[in-house]
Amino acid sequence: MLFGIIALMWHDADTWQSLRQIRTLPFGAIIGSALMAAQIAGGIGIVYSRTARLASIVLGVVYLLFSLACIRAILAEPASYANFFEQFSLLCGAIALYAATGRNRRAATLGRVSRIGLGVCAVSFALTQMLYFRATAGLVPRWIPPNPMFWATVTTIAFALAAIALLINRRARLALRLMTLMLALFAVLVWIPRLIAHPSAHGNWSEFALTCLITGAAWAVATCPRT
Repeated sequence: MLFGIIALMWHDADTWQSLRQIRTLPFGAIIGSALMAAQIAGGIGIVYSRTARLASIVLGVVYLLFSLACIRAILAEPASYANFFEQFSLLCGAIALYAATGRNRRAATLGRVSRIGLGVCAVSFALTQMLYFRATAGLVPRWIPPNPMFWATVTTIAFALAAIALLINRRARLALRLMTLMLALFAVLVWIPRLIAHPSAHGNWSEFALTCLITGAAWAVATCPRT
């Protein structure tokens, strides 16, 4: 809901990162606004058990389109792969939500798909932090001991271990819960202080909302009984 609201409020590059390719299409701005409105509606819908299943479908469609939109950018600039996996992780969360509301064999299959998909995303998260290690360390508040380089290393290793656990399905649920906690701490310790220090920076709001979204996706997969 937050991401959709700020994107509709500020139609700029910082808040429309996932829609850059969509906006180049005919009527792209209208399509993008509709998708963000659908994201808000889906966020409201998953709060209520009666509408959770339909809302998970709506969110799944939105994040599938976001993911597909990122493929075009990857073909032009392979280094932008991280954007795809961020959106794909949200799609995995929507799939897990849908699986959690079903009670058949297909739901069990979708639960496993969400786990494996998030595992692939965790590989991307670890690889991105490795490739942009100094930038990752630069996000860590300096007041957290012992130093930013230490925590950049720890979180990179944590993503890698979580990816292995999810892909081979060994201690996967524990890995999902720990990854959810780590992502939530990113939002609290990294982005909230930046929001307080620079509330007018749209990029901080976008990254905070996206971090919360990915945290929610990981939580959805972790709590899905069929993963």
